[in-house]
Amino acid sequence: MASLLSMQRVASLKKSGSLIRLRTVTLGFDKRYYSTKEGSSSEYLHQSIVPTMHYQKSLPRLPIPKLENTIRRYLAAQRPLLDDDQFRTTEKLAADFQSGAGKQLQEELVAQDKNNKHTSYISGPWFDMYLSARDSVVLNFNPFMSFKPDPKPEYNDQLIRATNMVCSAVRFMKTLRAGLLAPEVFHLNPTKSDTDAFRRFIRWVPSSLSWFGAYMVNAYPLDMSQYFRLFNSTRIPKPGKDELFTDENGRHLLVMRKGNIYVFDIVNQDGNLVKPAEIQSHLKYILSDPTPAPTFPLGVLTSENRDVWAGLREKLIAAGNGEDLRTVDSALFCVCLDDESMQDHIHVSHNMLHGDGCNRWYDKSFSIILAKTGHAAINFEHSWGDGVAVLRFQNEVFKDATEQPLVSPGSDTTADSASAVRRLQFKLTSELEAGIKTAKEHFDSAVAKLTIDALEFKKGGKEQLKKNNLSPDAIVQLAFQMGFLRQYGQTVATYESCSTAAFKHGRTETIRPATVHTKLCSQAFVYQRGQHNLEQLRAMLNECSKYHGQLTKEAAMGQGFDRHLFALRYLAHSAGQTLHSFYTDPAYSAINHNILSTSTLSSPAVNLGGFAPVVPDGFGIGYGVHDDWIGCNVSSYPARNVHEFLQCVHKSLEDIFSVLEGQPLS
Repeated sequence: MASLLSMQRVASLKKSGSLIRLRTVTLGFDKRYYSTKEGSSSEYLHQSIVPTMHYQKSLPRLPIPKLENTIRRYLAAQRPLLDDDQFRTTEKLAADFQSGAGKQLQEELVAQDKNNKHTSYISGPWFDMYLSARDSVVLNFNPFMSFKPDPKPEYNDQLIRATNMVCSAVRFMKTLRAGLLAPEVFHLNPTKSDTDAFRRFIRWVPSSLSWFGAYMVNAYPLDMSQYFRLFNSTRIPKPGKDELFTDENGRHLLVMRKGNIYVFDIVNQDGNLVKPAEIQSHLKYILSDPTPAPTFPLGVLTSENRDVWAGLREKLIAAGNGEDLRTVDSALFCVCLDDESMQDHIHVSHNMLHGDGCNRWYDKSFSIILAKTGHAAINFEHSWGDGVAVLRFQNEVFKDATEQPLVSPGSDTTADSASAVRRLQFKLTSELEAGIKTAKEHFDSAVAKLTIDALEFKKGGKEQLKKNNLSPDAIVQLAFQMGFLRQYGQTVATYESCSTAAFKHGRTETIRPATVHTKLCSQAFVYQRGQHNLEQLRAMLNECSKYHGQLTKEAAMGQGFDRHLFALRYLAHSAGQTLHSFYTDPAYSAINHNILSTSTLSSPAVNLGGFAPVVPDGFGIGYGVHDDWIGCNVSSYPARNVHEFLQCVHKSLEDIFSVLEGQPLS
């Protein structure tokens, strides 16, 4: 779930002799995410000089780390989590694995990778991991990202905003499929690479060499292989392992309101956007439809256990609903029109993360949710891809819908919507009705256990941390470590995901923010107050920042340990081999039981994001570091107290900024 974080960091590589320098950026803050208008038309967001997939063929391949480096990094991450006896046991198991079974698996993985140069070693296993999971996608996998309000208040009307977002989404889709969407490129030297002159040059460089042409001017293209799953795509429940379905022939929009399901075309027979006024009329028709909420809302089935849902779907097809299900699955995307008025950002988080279970089709690649108050968000299914593609889409839609809205308040909405809009009516047996009732009970029970709270720390942010030569991300991660230690007296497994989109078919890698350095620093701030002077405390902060930066760079370069160990285990399991005791070590289970699951997200289009904890006794932490403040949106189940945790995090941030301002800990 926390691989929501694939929306976090993107690697850029600069080689100078044998030196590799890597920088990371937080998605949304550099200008490649807001494309320039190049020959814009009403059908396209822009028309890029460089074809969308121009760099894809020549992207570098995701490296398989050396086994000895993976074991060394693994043990370093285990050190703060284990006592001396536990660590010696884990160390011995790791050494035995490295010289025996692990060495053999490594050779097999490298050989397999050489025979599959079209992809990455993690791509197949990662898809299988998601699609084989049998838990509900709600809370366990689907995250949300809410849109900022339209700067023009009158455009935040539910109908107006929904229409403009739908139109912008279609324009994005058409731009992507025409190959006119600007490629994802990170520019280290934009004065050389982010120019029309360079774009005109690079478009004539063959695709097999284009990455190297960009590299020569310090520009680093990113993988875009996941983008085709954005539209007309749905996760289909199957016994044991789900399937991803995409049908690019679908021209219709899926709309949900009060649990009722509607469809109408938003692309005409010529492949062009239906007139915006007609789309507005159709959405208005749905909003004014007096049909009551169904007694048995079908959408709640998508929140069920995947095997249960797979069985019920087969029964739906047997009952004569196959064609309507295919209509749902092939829709361009889903729009959920909610009748609720959002009260505050906690209400927004609950509604956009899970809602009431009835007015959603959680299996769609993404849904745009619009509340009665005009609050909008994207909720997306995670198996098909990571947040990089979704965030690019969200940024582009927000920019286009707010800067070039195609409908405005008071615009004419005359159209024959009664003929154009179809409400799907499913045939339900008593067994299906019972299944829907049970699914709703399971859903209500699950979401009732979730608590969400938020923090806004106003006493400092990114600017002050950078002035002190500290990594903002490292310091906020340190505050989470301090906060948990203050609350529970422990250092626990912590997950922060890093995108490996700089490589072909890269997915994510894990940064492990709980380190020997954060443990020592947290103990000094929490338990040893007054025992260290300001210079010593600042030195500890510097060490935490420096080491976190190293971990981040390694992860972005594909040099973490989590994905590598996962792939080796997957290979052994696929071959029917008995797992080495390295994998059955309680310490291995513990480090993968991520009590602190964290994701940072900052974007000009995004107000806040969120997800549930990945384990019952964990926290789901979405956070953003802004110029002069720090925000956190945190979820928990009853095993943890999220309100107290945020108080402890706030106290930790206060202590850190006090030290930076030269004030000793009291």
